[in-house]
Formats: sequence, structure tokens, C-alpha cells
Amino acid sequence: MIENLRIAPDDLTGGPVLALLQFHLGEMHQWSPACSVHAMPAERLRQPDVLFFAAWDGDTLAGCGAIKHLDEAHGELKSMRAAPDYRGKGVGKAILLRLLEVARARGYTRVSLETGRPEPFRAAQNLYLSHGFAECPPFGDYVSDDFSLCMTKAL
Repeated sequence: MIENLRIAPDDLTGGPVLALLQFHLGEMHQWSPACSVHAMPAERLRQPDVLFFAAWDGDTLAGCGAIKHLDEAHGELKSMRAAPDYRGKGVGKAILLRLLEVARARGYTRVSLETGRPEPFRAAQNLYLSHGFAECPPFGDYVSDDFSLCMTKAL
């Protein structure tokens, strides 16, 4: 775990954040068919129903993540991503824990997410499973298929 990781709300205007999101979108398109890519572009992440966080190691962007308001009791995790040099160093866990704090503070009783099923998503699946998420039926506009995996956690 990175000792002094700072996780703070971000307005999605800085170059490093936009570059990491573009990298994220590129990988999602590399690993999944276009119809199964549910990653949000920066413009969508700036909308009032989404709270976006950037994780900083000093002046270096280590990762990002967001929580989308679905309803009074339900939030959705979006754009969870560790920067390539920070993969496997606890950044994803730190962001996840921060987003779960936000969800609890909002009074949500459930947090859900969609991730990929194929092998490139295994680390993300394991992170979520290790923090009490379980596979669930599709929610919102998601569908169950060979590429999309929906997970949820009761708070």
C-alpha cells in the first residue's frame, strides 16, 4: 500500500487524469467488444450524478474511481483504474474503500458495479470479491453475457 496516497474529488480537467481515462477506455475497447464497453468518457463523468476521485502519490496520478448515484439507496462504482505503474500496489483497494465510505455517507444500502468477465478483468474481480461483492443479476441497462459481469455489495 502506498503510504501517503491522497484521494480527492477531481473535476476531470487535468491532463494526467484525462490521459488515464483515455488509457482506460482504450484498454476496455481492446479487451471487450464495443457493445460491452460501459466505461464512461470524461464528459459523462463530469455530470452531477457522478462524483469522481483521483488518487495521487505526491504529484503523480496513481489511479481514479467514481461513484454514480442510481437512487437513494443504490450507487454504482465507475471508472476504477490504477495507473499502469501502480497496478498491484493497493491503489485500487484504497480507491474502493474511499468510494464505499462515500456510499455509506450518502445512506446507500447497496453498491453495484459492472466489470468484464474475461481474464484481463480477473484482478478487478478478485479485488471486489475480497471486499464482499458478489455476482448479481444485471441492473440498470446492463445485460448478462460472455463479457459483462455485474456485482453488488450490501452496506
